[in-house]
Amino acid sequence: MKFYLVSLAVGLLVGCIYALLQVRSPAPPAIALIGLFGMLVGEQAVPIAKRLIAGEPVTISWFRTECVSRISGVEPPRQAPQDPTA
Repeated sequence: MKFYLVSLAVGLLVGCIYALLQVRSPAPPAIALIGLFGMLVGEQAVPIAKRLIAGEPVTISWFRTECVSRISGVEPPRQAPQDPTA
């Protein structure tokens, strides 16, 4: 939660600086958010490429555990340990 508050505070500070300098923000909010999403997805292209170059498969389960949480910022749900005696 601390990171979100710091991010919000920095954003507010930059917004105030823009207002004091009487300039508009560099991009409309929707375009900026799409650009940020592109950056997050683009960051995952490198691990995928490395995996393909190493000859390892890129499976849906690997993508979900390794990439989706980094793109969405939400940790994947923990799986309950399997009972070996069952």
